[in-house]
Amino acid sequence: MARNRETKRHILGLLASDGWEAGLESMTGLGQQAVAPLFSALCNPSALVRWRAVTGFGIVVAALAAKTPEKARVVMRRFIWSLNDESGGIGWGAPEAMAEIMTQSPLVAAEYHNHLLAYIHEDHCRPDCYLEYAPLRRGAVWGVARLAQVRPDLAAKAEPDLLCALADCDTTIRGLAAWACGQLGLTSALPLLEPLSRDHSTLELYRDRKLLEPTLAALAAEAMDRITGPAPTHI
Repeated sequence: MARNRETKRHILGLLASDGWEAGLESMTGLGQQAVAPLFSALCNPSALVRWRAVTGFGIVVAALAAKTPEKARVVMRRFIWSLNDESGGIGWGAPEAMAEIMTQSPLVAAEYHNHLLAYIHEDHCRPDCYLEYAPLRRGAVWGVARLAQVRPDLAAKAEPDLLCALADCDTTIRGLAAWACGQLGLTSALPLLEPLSRDHSTLELYRDRKLLEPTLAALAAEAMDRITGPAPTHI
């Protein structure tokens, strides 16, 4: 028990430090012992620590998947259960961590990407996994965008749902959907992105291991630039 507490203190201290990225390798070396502290860190009061825990999950669970895939599956099933109404919990950080693990592990991505996509897919004709609670759905849209960065072939199936998310009443969801559409190069998103490029509301975005506060307009403009490509030069 004392060792577990020490491991938790070590990981939380690492995630809160300026040199946290350099310590990711040591975290990976802890293997299964790092999982419980990372789950705890997903509920940390500091947004930066929470997001760094998401990165940590990607590194740690991908390493587990490479050696003992079933241990990685146990972690993924725990995330899925935490997002189930019957769990009695909230599942904070679960979609984000699931996505980050998928970016790091081809095996996990192949087996679980449909679960992630289902969290933003609303189907009134059958029971589904759609996350109605907007703060949780933000995490799922972020997850789809993050997956699109690394495995766009798997994220591409979310195109209709991302187009719907561009019209969501939640500013963060609209911004994250814009980021995802840009990563996937969705020309179908252009008519919806154009009006967003005039919305200067800000949102929180964790990207490239940095916590940013871009405007919705900036993300929409960036997405349109990625989709349309550089303007032709005339000589």
